[in-house]
Amino acid sequence: MPVFSDRTGGRARPRPPLVLVLIVAALVAVTLIPLGYVITTTISTGWTTASALIFRPRVGELLINTVSLVIVTIPICVAVGVAAAWLVERTTVFGFRWWGPVLAAPLAVPAFVNSYAWVTVIPSLHGLWSGVLVATLSYFPLVALPVAATLRRLDPAVEESARALGSSPWAVFFRVIVPQLRLPILGGGLLIGLHLLAEYGAFAMLRFDTFTTAILEQFQSTFNGVAGSMLASVLVLLCLALLVTESAARGSARYARVGSGAPRTAPRARLRWSAAPAALGLVALTVLALGVPVWTIVRWLRIGGAEVWRSAALWPALSQTLTFGLAGALAATALAFPVAWLAVRWPGAISKIVESTNYVTSSLPGIVTALALITVTIRYANPLYQTTIMVIVAYVLMFLPRSLVSLRAGLAQVPVGLEEASAALGKPPWTTFLRVTLRLTAPSAAVGAALVFMAIATELTATLLLAPNGTRTLSTRFWSLTSELDYAAAAPYALLMIALALPMTYLLFSQSRKAAGA
Repeated sequence: MPVFSDRTGGRARPRPPLVLVLIVAALVAVTLIPLGYVITTTISTGWTTASALIFRPRVGELLINTVSLVIVTIPICVAVGVAAAWLVERTTVFGFRWWGPVLAAPLAVPAFVNSYAWVTVIPSLHGLWSGVLVATLSYFPLVALPVAATLRRLDPAVEESARALGSSPWAVFFRVIVPQLRLPILGGGLLIGLHLLAEYGAFAMLRFDTFTTAILEQFQSTFNGVAGSMLASVLVLLCLALLVTESAARGSARYARVGSGAPRTAPRARLRWSAAPAALGLVALTVLALGVPVWTIVRWLRIGGAEVWRSAALWPALSQTLTFGLAGALAATALAFPVAWLAVRWPGAISKIVESTNYVTSSLPGIVTALALITVTIRYANPLYQTTIMVIVAYVLMFLPRSLVSLRAGLAQVPVGLEEASAALGKPPWTTFLRVTLRLTAPSAAVGAALVFMAIATELTATLLLAPNGTRTLSTRFWSLTSELDYAAAAPYALLMIALALPMTYLLFSQSRKAAGA
């Protein structure tokens, strides 16, 4: 079997440069550290010890909590996200032109900040349904955004044919439109499931135990590596089960338009008696997802007064967050380039394996990646333990696909002929790369870097475990203060996190509209 596609249209294509292959091979080796850590720890522990740590009532309780959370939250997020996207994109609901960015805005509020807000409003909140409430309000845009983008692209011809054959509006929606939304719904559901498995701060604040909260508490209270690793192995199995389920549900169906003619924009349905309830529903969703956290932060800022802004730790935390965010975004974007280049210019079995490796590793919870890096550095590279380098490595492993997806799309749009013309004019490969390839992919690289920066600015678990002593980011400082019930002092940190994430969220929204041709 050929490893790389080396012929295109009968024309021989040179094999990838050795430097590129070596860089990608080294990246794959590092990428496999978290998965290898879980596998080797489970094997080295031995079946007797491993089974004693896994098959116990506490693990069963965590399994019920975590699986219940995923099973209940994802359908609710799908229902809320699809309904909201439908109202905004396909109806004349009041203010439909302005609801799009509003639906994306909750992504700028970290889930643990949402928990902080709701616990402040209702201190008795705890347990499964409180976790479902906060998770739904935090993650429903992950379904609403891609569904809205798909609704803009759908050709109404199929819907018109179904109506002409006598189907009712509800039958057209469920038999014609919903099947075409299958991919964005499944993709959004998968992202929500992975977020639910990895989230720590939101559920710890609600006193709802999941595998991630139990692993971190085990690690912080007893430093019991074996027990924590066994819990991590079960968590990894849940992640893989989600990936396999989504892949099986996605199937191999194709949804591209075929036939003559050109696609049209679907007309908006005119709401009659349901216009007021629909608008009120969107207002209520906005109040719950955005109004509560913003009102809570403003309230605590007012109670704390000007004193909370004079904290000596506030501006160093902002500086540290910006440093980690910029360094991580640059590193992830730079390392995503070789992978994207290999995947676009030399598609084949190896390039697919390399891409898949990055996606699988990034789907693991941050706490598993952190535990793996801690174990490896203590055993084999002790000078790197609790250094900034390890923090950046963790960020790259966790968030590289966010940059990879954007870069891959950008590189695919760069004509190969321009690179070949530059080479034919005698320009060295690096000159061609800098003046042609890098220049044309700069917008895609910037979008990918922005997405990585937003993720790093609100990351909590890996930073808590890996950051050097004395390091305080906005998220870790916020978490420390809320753990001490000093909500007023924590409010400026929450506000700064939202302020950093808000422009990136708008960038994500505008890119989704551009991709949909709006």
